Amino acid sequence: MLRFSLRRWQSGFQRLASCGGSSLRPTYVAQTTGTGHRQRCVSTTSGGHGATAKSPDLLYQSTSDVIEYDVVVIGGGHAGCEACSAAARAGASAVLVTQRVDTIGEMSCNPSFGGIGKGVLVREVDAMDGLCGRMADLGGVQFRILNRSKGPAVHGPRAQVDRVIYKRNMLQTLQTYAGLDIKAGSVADILLDRSTELDEQALKRLASQDSTLATSSATVVGVRLESGEIIRARKVVITTGTFLGGEIHIGLKAFPSGRKGEAASIGLSKSLKDAGFRLGRMKTGTPPRLDGLTIDYSRMPKQLGDMPVSSFSFIHDSVPHANDQVVCYQTHTTPAVHDMIRANFDQSIHIRETIRGPRYCPSLESKVKRFSEKESHLIWLEPEGLPEHTSTVYPNGISNTMPEDIQQKFLRMIPGLENVVMTQPGYGVEYDH
Repeated sequence: MLRFSLRRWQSGFQRLASCGGSSLRPTYVAQTTGTGHRQRCVSTTSGGHGATAKSPDLLYQSTSDVIEYDVVVIGGGHAGCEACSAAARAGASAVLVTQRVDTIGEMSCNPSFGGIGKGVLVREVDAMDGLCGRMADLGGVQFRILNRSKGPAVHGPRAQVDRVIYKRNMLQTLQTYAGLDIKAGSVADILLDRSTELDEQALKRLASQDSTLATSSATVVGVRLESGEIIRARKVVITTGTFLGGEIHIGLKAFPSGRKGEAASIGLSKSLKDAGFRLGRMKTGTPPRLDGLTIDYSRMPKQLGDMPVSSFSFIHDSVPHANDQVVCYQTHTTPAVHDMIRANFDQSIHIRETIRGPRYCPSLESKVKRFSEKESHLIWLEPEGLPEHTSTVYPNGISNTMPEDIQQKFLRMIPGLENVVMTQPGYGVEYDH
């Protein structure tokens, strides 16, 4: 099955590369260096998040030229990094467009890779020359094989990963691809047209319209950034994750955001709806973050990493941090925690079911509600990196959307967390897909 998937992946990208013909390299009119070579990172853009119309004069006052690639990838998370690097490996010219270059490869929630089922998926990506397995090996700070007591078919390789190392290595690796550019900016519109041959003026007219209404025979011809810049492309890959129409929920508060402290992609959602795509809503969540220096580990069972280490990537025989793996610890919720959660069900948007769509990660509220007979739920305290990089701890198992004050109160009812300092509250995210 893996062999079939690999052949299908290769043939797909061979078709992608061949579609470019003699124009596999992007065409620059004004944004080239003196020798005509492409810049590695193009200048940062900023602006609002709407997709409102702008006059052609204003829209192209500073960026009047169209840049051309074979592939535009929108979003610099895990999927975006794999998509743009795969396109470049196949010989296509590609550009990764992301709001901020310094967040490429950011591990938004749990800084880990693999697990039951997912660990096998990481190795399949690695077999197709993907990046995440290699980056997880280089940044891994604890490695374990889950389900080891069972047969090898259900073994789940998993690694706790240092956020700083992973993100740094991912960006450095992407910057080595000769056919890949990285551009900071936000995509406001997907540009569509029925014609397959468009000149620059036609692209500018499309970008200045209020919407890009699609027909059954419409073709993607590029994207428009919020800055007004146009990127022409034969293929557009959207890997925006929770940023696409993202909205964060903490208690009964809701505000647009794709990740705490970062803007959602609102204009792109509108553009997709205008183009005739039917969007659904998903919801997920993340737990609060804790200051590990304020945790009492003395009463908690330890969880050590495996020795020898089992790496994700087939090209690695060893990993850099095999001999200095971090320790994870186990604790649990209590009946008092559950009572507090139940008493405040009305303070959680998610548990009140006032938002739409299925949930990917079960929240603590939903576990207390669905499994009312249980007196405790396990919590794994997982360091987010090496001690020299962070003291932040990820409490795996208590994703929730309660108000901040209630989160701080129930955290201190958990054994070992009586004096814990919460550095960031947990929250829920609702987003388009």
